[in-house]
Amino acid sequence: MSRGALQPSQQKLAEKFTILNDRGIGMLTRIYNIKKACGDPKAKPSYLVDKNLESVVKFIVRKFPAIETRNNNQQLTQLQKEKSEILKNLSLYYFTFVDVMEFKDNVSELLNTIDACQVFFDVTVNFDLTKNYLDLVVTYTTLMMLLSRIEERKAIIGLYNYAHEMTHGASDREYPRLGQMIVDYENPLKKMMEEFVPHGKSLSDALISLQMVYPRRNLSADQWRNAQLLSLISAPSTMLNPAQSDTMPCEYLSLDCMEKWIVFGFVLCHAVLNTDPAALSLWKLALQSSTCLCLFRDEVFHIHKACEDLFVNIRGYNKRLNDIKECKEQALSQAGSMHRERRKFLRSALKELATVLSDQPGLLGPKALFVFMALSFARDEIIWLLRHADNIQKKSTDDFIDKHVAELIFYMEELRAHIRKYGPVMQRYYVQYLSGFDAVILNELVQNLSVCPEDESIIMSSFVNTMTSLSVKQVEDGDMFDFRGMRLDWFRLQAYTSVSKASLGIADHRELGKMMNTIIFHTKMVDSLVEMLVETSDISIFCFYSRAFEKMFQQCLELPSQSRHSISFPLLCTHFMSCTHELCPEEHHIGDRSLSLCNMFLDEMAKQARNLITDICTEQCTLSDQLLPKHCAKTISQAVNKKSKKLTGKKGEPEREKPGVESMRKNRLLVTNLDKLHTALSELCFSINYVPNMVVWEHTFTPREYLTSHLEIRFTKSIVGMTMYNQATQEIAKPSELLTSVRSYMTVLQSIENYVQIDITRVFNNVLLQQTQHLDSHGEPTITSLYTNWYLETLLRQVSNGHIAYFPAMKAFVNLPTENELTFNAEEYSDISEMRSLSELLGPYGMKFLSESLMWHISSQVAELKKLVVDNVEVLNQMRTSFDKPEQMAALFKKLSSVDSVLKRMTIIGVILSFRSLAQEALRDVLSFHIPFLVSSVEDFKDHIPRETDMKVAMNVYELSSAAGLPCEIDPALVVALSSQKSENISPEEEYKIACLLMVFVAVSMPTLASNVMSQYSPAIEGHCNNIHCLAKAVNQIAAALFTIHKGSIEDRLKEFLALASSSLLKIGQETDKMTTRNRESVYLLLDMIVQESPFLTMDLLESCFPYVLLRNAYHAVYKQSINSSA
Repeated sequence: MSRGALQPSQQKLAEKFTILNDRGIGMLTRIYNIKKACGDPKAKPSYLVDKNLESVVKFIVRKFPAIETRNNNQQLTQLQKEKSEILKNLSLYYFTFVDVMEFKDNVSELLNTIDACQVFFDVTVNFDLTKNYLDLVVTYTTLMMLLSRIEERKAIIGLYNYAHEMTHGASDREYPRLGQMIVDYENPLKKMMEEFVPHGKSLSDALISLQMVYPRRNLSADQWRNAQLLSLISAPSTMLNPAQSDTMPCEYLSLDCMEKWIVFGFVLCHAVLNTDPAALSLWKLALQSSTCLCLFRDEVFHIHKACEDLFVNIRGYNKRLNDIKECKEQALSQAGSMHRERRKFLRSALKELATVLSDQPGLLGPKALFVFMALSFARDEIIWLLRHADNIQKKSTDDFIDKHVAELIFYMEELRAHIRKYGPVMQRYYVQYLSGFDAVILNELVQNLSVCPEDESIIMSSFVNTMTSLSVKQVEDGDMFDFRGMRLDWFRLQAYTSVSKASLGIADHRELGKMMNTIIFHTKMVDSLVEMLVETSDISIFCFYSRAFEKMFQQCLELPSQSRHSISFPLLCTHFMSCTHELCPEEHHIGDRSLSLCNMFLDEMAKQARNLITDICTEQCTLSDQLLPKHCAKTISQAVNKKSKKLTGKKGEPEREKPGVESMRKNRLLVTNLDKLHTALSELCFSINYVPNMVVWEHTFTPREYLTSHLEIRFTKSIVGMTMYNQATQEIAKPSELLTSVRSYMTVLQSIENYVQIDITRVFNNVLLQQTQHLDSHGEPTITSLYTNWYLETLLRQVSNGHIAYFPAMKAFVNLPTENELTFNAEEYSDISEMRSLSELLGPYGMKFLSESLMWHISSQVAELKKLVVDNVEVLNQMRTSFDKPEQMAALFKKLSSVDSVLKRMTIIGVILSFRSLAQEALRDVLSFHIPFLVSSVEDFKDHIPRETDMKVAMNVYELSSAAGLPCEIDPALVVALSSQKSENISPEEEYKIACLLMVFVAVSMPTLASNVMSQYSPAIEGHCNNIHCLAKAVNQIAAALFTIHKGSIEDRLKEFLALASSSLLKIGQETDKMTTRNRESVYLLLDMIVQESPFLTMDLLESCFPYVLLRNAYHAVYKQSINSSA
């Protein structure tokens, strides 16, 4: 079987095109990275910036490509020292340039073969062959242009070669040709115009075949609109019909790609512009559409200026120069608005397409072509905008700023998601299409061929057999399909049938070519959907326009109507890795950039949502604040005055708006700030909730987690901020007001679950649990530490200073009238409602921390008391055994020192314990409301501890009870605090003795309280204004704790205390000095209070020590005195 001198099957055109095009992209990637490295002072090879080598580099560049090593020894001396390092570090650069030269040689050889074979090119018939040919020409041209843009290329090649010669005694064997190539391609396009003269016929034929494709793709938005392009619902009756075209692969061919073919192609074979009107028409149309073309990534080629520079020196090209100027004017004046209108049309078209397909995914089968066309059109417009916005050549920039580009990207991502999700649907459709229709039609075409050589016949038969063997069951069973072999065979067949002397010429059988192109598209729908998505909708070029990318994102967030599409920017980061190439594996920085950008975008989205939520919370807190009881006083006052017809205030004073008035709308068009915030939030949350997660460079990102994280941080800061704690003035928010604000905040946060699928309960648990600790996870103070500090250092300190008293009747601390008024009202911070609010906020953990802090203060007071006991130990020992000898006791009492200090410290302890009992009671109330069954179980457990139970076990039960806010006979927290201060130098027996003597000291000191003017008992408050009524708690709790620690009998010690105290108090009944006994009756009542407070003492015991008649008379006297003073 003769095929002439050149057998196309032996030339392996298909294989060479495939390999060279892939290698060309790899070489472009490497040359691009070298250019970027040389353009960056930090990444540039150190030898090019080394001051010591500066003169050497200049010398090498000046003499390039000549080599002179003998006559310039002095200049090259420095090079001699660095030669091995230069060889090592510049080899990658040098051999990349060598690879470019080898690539050029292979391309030239293939182009010559194509000319010799007189290959027929028509993009509508032998699509793969023509596309690969034009791609190779453009890749080759781009590569040589990019190479010429590396300014340091001569220095790098020259340095390496000199180092090579110094090391090996001879130049590198590739250097002469490489050096000559660098010199020849100083002006690459000019050189290539000469080089392509013999290839002009093939190239122009291939380009002119675009005359039916390119003008049809390069239409205005109005023409698209009139044709109802991409619309599935414009003709409902044909909705289920498969989208067909004679030029299937041309329909989604990149416009950007075609423009590069046309512009570069006709520059290389420019002679045809003067002879063929079709060629000139195509060329002018391309020049009118853009001002610059993408060479590679962010490297651009300014079309009009470059063409002018090339044609200006060619005789007889004045007409072409005028054409270029006209086209430039038209591109500058009209291209921007034309592309803007296209983007506007595509936004609505893609939205319609995505909406219909989400409702009816089955349409992805027949209308797959529409989807890929839509993706390709949108991708071309986005890339055009990105490229031109970065290279604006006109004063007006409005056409290059598109605040709605995010919407277009979003609909692209939505279509991509549909294709990935419903891939099996498309597979089922096209498997049936291939086996039931395509195979039959192709078989008929093959049968009707007049001539069909053996090789071609075998390939065609294999196509029919492959398609006929397909079945839907393979899809259902999850079988993997692979038609790459079939597609390569068709590529080979195109090469065989496109040469001039082919027995079966595809030029004479166009129907076969068009049918096979359609079949190839159908096979891609079965096994190459991911590759098709990359081919038609990959916009990884954003990776190289980071600044523009970030600016678009910011514009998207700033425009409320666009914020719902902001997720498209993180999703774009998933495209970035598709622009890498295996010939340049070191491009991991692209992966790093995709991760950092994705992280930054998601973080910014979450921050924006957080800020909106915070603003809504602030508004809600303001509304909740209006409902606080403190604001109703004015309303009540106005109502009372209105009733009594009293006119107060100025006339015409505006009436205060009642809470809730903001909900009354007179007009539907009235939009409040809260409405705007909710709208903006719902739009942004749609974006955050759009995908559960996304994978970028093998890293999984979860947008919702970003929001959760930011909400946790902001909620934490807000809670602490709402306490309004001022360390300088010691001001703090009332617990009830903070609780109201926190609840308002939580209500808003709970409503976020309506917008985003996040677990807001987890946020509450994380934040509120941290607030019950002393410090949060970031080491910052919490509301627990702030309130604990305030109550200890401000409220209780003022109690110690005599400005505040504890009123048992009110169960609150109340300000006393003093000269210096306090900046706060103690009752507003310590009444039962405030303490309950505090318990709600701090929870059991926080209240436990508060208790421990209180106990630490008590333990420090007890430590001081012990020191006072040690100072008076001998006198106290004598008094302990002489309480029944009045004269001796009186004499010994005078020897005691620091009596007032003991009572004052015990009173402080009593005040702290009274505050703690308030806090515990509030905690019990709160827990009883939230967990009544658990609290009742703990209470039952505590109440039924057998008396003979081991103390350690009992203390564990008390600790549990105390944590639930239940009162215990022995306070476990106090026991822990006091047991931690045992001294190592004192024996346990001595410690026990000091504890006993402390009780003695307090008992014998009590009569001195009668002389204090502030010790008067007030029935109204059920206590004393100097807080001595708190001694009852102090005596009982301290005794219980100390004698639990020292394993003594609490009851015996308290009986001893009662005997000493009653004996000492009975003595003041015999005193005649009125100053000494002025508040004798009020002090008598302390004994009753101590017994009432104690679980260990009884009234019978008191009666045996202190006559009840005295107590009764004392109560009568203080009540009578109270009535007299109030009268």
